[in-house]
Amino acid sequence: MRKYNVAVVGAGMVGKKMVEILVERNFPYSELKILATREREEEISGRTFKVEKTEAESFNGVDIALFAGTEGEKGASQVFGWDAVKRGTIVIDNGGDFRMDPRVPLVVPEINSRHLKNHCGFIANPNCSTIQMVMAIYPLHREYEVEKVIATTFQAVSGTGRNAVEELEQQVKSHTAGHPVEKEVYPYQIVFNAIPQIGSLSDEFPGYYTEEVKMIKETRKILDAPKMEISATCVRIPVFNAHSESITVQCRRKPDLERVRQLLASFPGNSVIDSPANSLYPTPLEVSGKDDVFIGRIRKNPAMENCVDMWVVSDNIRKGAALNTVQIAEHLIL
Repeated sequence: MRKYNVAVVGAGMVGKKMVEILVERNFPYSELKILATREREEEISGRTFKVEKTEAESFNGVDIALFAGTEGEKGASQVFGWDAVKRGTIVIDNGGDFRMDPRVPLVVPEINSRHLKNHCGFIANPNCSTIQMVMAIYPLHREYEVEKVIATTFQAVSGTGRNAVEELEQQVKSHTAGHPVEKEVYPYQIVFNAIPQIGSLSDEFPGYYTEEVKMIKETRKILDAPKMEISATCVRIPVFNAHSESITVQCRRKPDLERVRQLLASFPGNSVIDSPANSLYPTPLEVSGKDDVFIGRIRKNPAMENCVDMWVVSDNIRKGAALNTVQIAEHLIL
């Protein structure tokens, strides 16, 4: 089997998870180097890795570069990505700068790996909340043709990064000790709270924040469904890891609930936990650290015709970011 020179750009939560998953899945690399904004050493998967400062020349001889990305900010791919492509590197970018670029495939491998055939050296990984939603709606879309989607997300602080995780930890300690709770990462205290703001306000969709717009536009691109009607409300909650989503799907044809469960359970990368009478449904605590997208509370919506409601939970750092990026790389070398 051919082996590849691989670079991971970013040594934060997602970058480290990318390295862990490359090792876990025995990706055939001959060299694995980590690039970031400064040199240092990092312990990952029981190994010490030397982190190099990212320079344009860092990509010479690199076959595949996984860019960890930084949600809400201009990522390293904007600075180095296309130059790396010119040097012969295939870039897979978890950041948001090029997802809607018509030159760039936006890929969830279980759904649209066919889009990789026409890549020009640069591939985008979708937003975490988008990935788990399309994993849940795509099996229904193939059989019943989904026309409308209404989603409300309940997103963990890990989606914001290490500083947000540390802030939640500190706020819990401060509250328990009876000390004042300080905030820096979010506009409000996150502990014991819910904040319906992720990203900045959109000019294109008035009243919507950018995380919500990502779910609308990215879903349409991934599913080749430009006319699909989608609405999203994204909420940050005091959970450390794994995003949850309440999703309502309206189909052109009337869905059969048992068939819906079969479609979801048999789709690669999905797991169904759906026995509400026994309080069996996915929760962030149990799903964190797992690869699959977990689906439960599957039921007929009584207010709208041909509608199904469901509850979808996924580890946003694994399937929502690092794992999906590695899976794209795996498809490229098949």
